[in-house]
Amino acid sequence: MKALKIRVEGIVQGVGFRYFTRRVAKSLGVNGYVMNMDDGSVFIHAEGDENVLRRFLSEIAKGPPAAVVTNVSVEETTPEGYEDFTIRYY
Repeated sequence: MKALKIRVEGIVQGVGFRYFTRRVAKSLGVNGYVMNMDDGSVFIHAEGDENVLRRFLSEIAKGPPAAVVTNVSVEETTPEGYEDFTIRYY
């Protein structure tokens, strides 16, 4: 089990990016959460098997049709044991 902190930049708010991320995560069996950040980026905490997380990152880098992803930064972190994938609101 691996865990990643992912920051997605570009036109990623107001385009359904969080809902897209949750749908992809649930289809792949990734757990964690996604949330919009004040700076216009999207933050994702994702937990799962290394191969599954690689596929997840590939889909996230594309985003939904209305999004324009300009940068995806990834940092490995400690798994927290999430059992689902949710959208968080700040």
